[in-house]
Amino acid sequence: MSVAALPDPVTPEAVKAVRRFNRFFTRRIGVLEPYLGSELSLTDVRVLYELAHRPGIVARDLMHDLGLDAGYLSRILKRFEAAGWLTRAPSPGDGRQSLLTLTEAGHAFFAPLQQKSRDEAATLLQPLNAAHRAQLVDAMARVEALLEGAASSRRDIVLRDPVPGDIGWVVQQHAEVYWREYGWTSDFEALVAGIAADFIRKFQPAWEKCWIAELDGERVGAVFVVRKSATTAQLRMLILAPQARGLGLGARLTDECIAFARAKGYRKIALWTNSCLTAARAIYAKRGFRLVKSEPYEGFGQQLVGETWELKL
Repeated sequence: MSVAALPDPVTPEAVKAVRRFNRFFTRRIGVLEPYLGSELSLTDVRVLYELAHRPGIVARDLMHDLGLDAGYLSRILKRFEAAGWLTRAPSPGDGRQSLLTLTEAGHAFFAPLQQKSRDEAATLLQPLNAAHRAQLVDAMARVEALLEGAASSRRDIVLRDPVPGDIGWVVQQHAEVYWREYGWTSDFEALVAGIAADFIRKFQPAWEKCWIAELDGERVGAVFVVRKSATTAQLRMLILAPQARGLGLGARLTDECIAFARAKGYRKIALWTNSCLTAARAIYAKRGFRLVKSEPYEGFGQQLVGETWELKL
C-alpha cells in the first residue's frame, strides 16, 4: 500500500516572512486607515464592489465568495438598504433568497470609491519604471497561483481554434497589457492590428495556426504560427492576460507552436520580441531558441531593444 508523502514542515522563518510581508503591504495600501477615505470598512467596500459588478446576486453567493459569516453579511446588507443603496427582489429560482442590486444612489456612492482605489493603485506603481511594474505584476500573479495550490491545477484550461471576435480580443489585450505594464503607445496597437488583419486575410490553413487559450471559460491567452517562408515558421503575438500567469500557459502555447511547426516540416521557427519581455524570453530560451540579432530602436513611445530568436527544428 502506498503512503502519500507528507508536506514539508513550515519553518518559523517562513512564517515570519509572511507576517512581515502582510504588515508591509497592509500599511502600503492603507487598509489600517479608514478605507479609501470613507467611513466604510474594507469588508463593506468589498461587498459594495460585488454588488456593483454582479447585479442580481444572492446573499448566499456573496457569503461564499467573500468568506463572510451569514450574520455579519446580513448586518452589512441591512445598513446598505437603510442608506438607500440596495434593493431586494424575490429570486424566481429560490423563494428563500433575494436578488440584490445596487440602486442609483448606491452606484453614485460607490463610483468615487472605485476611482479612488484605481488612483491609489496607480500611485503605488508610479515610482516604478515599466520593467519593474511588469515584474511586480508577474510576482503578484505568481503569489496568487502558488497560494491557490492544488485548486489551480484543477482549473479548466482549453486551447481552441479562433472564432469571430477572438482576433479583435487579441489586439485589445496587446494594447491594454503593453500600455498598462510598459507604457507603450497606440502605435503598438496599430502594429498588432495590422498583423492580425493580415493573418485573417492571408490565412493559409495548411501552414498556419492560431490558438486561443481559455481559463474556466474565459479568454486569457493566444499565440500564432505564420508561414514566413517555405522552410521557416514564425511565432507571433503570444499574449497572456495577467490572471493567467503563473500557470505554465505561456510555455504550453509556445510548445504547441513548436510541435505544429515540426509536424508541418518547417526547418526553423523564428520570432521577434523585445529585451524587456523577460518572462517570454525565459520561455524561449528554455526551449532552445537562440538570440541571433539584437538592435536598439525607438518605438511605441519608448527606447527599446528588438531581438530576433530562432530555433532549429
